[in-house]
Amino acid sequence: MRLLTDRARSRSELATKLADKGYSEAIANKVLDRLAEVGLIDDAAFAQQWVQSRHTYSGKGKRALAQELKRKGVAQEDAEEALSAISSDDEHARATDLVRRKLRTLPRDLDREKAIRRLVGMLARRGYNSGTAYAVVKAELAGAGNDFDASELD
Repeated sequence: MRLLTDRARSRSELATKLADKGYSEAIANKVLDRLAEVGLIDDAAFAQQWVQSRHTYSGKGKRALAQELKRKGVAQEDAEEALSAISSDDEHARATDLVRRKLRTLPRDLDREKAIRRLVGMLARRGYNSGTAYAVVKAELAGAGNDFDASELD
């Protein structure tokens, strides 16, 4: 119960914690079934909350979020439903915000190619697909009005 006070958890996470504490699988399943019955465990709701939180506050893209949900033991159907809440426009807008913030900290005399690699790499590590990453970086470098040349992306 203490684990559920910090944040929502998936059934799989709780099952792992109970196993680590030495509880048998039968007892753990009985406890988890009861928690699900009273509404304290709901993997679909957990997935939706996780996706919303991590996309909004950590800037994670769909690919990274899908991997995180898989590691947490969320069923594929629940993960896909939660990820469908993030539209392409939402992902593009969040990536644009991340690139704009990063552009403020890049040195002005940084080589164009190096800047492009850093920005696209940053988005890739956060789980954005390459098409979105390149489009956002190209648009932001073109509109930044600095020493960077967006033609490097063509």
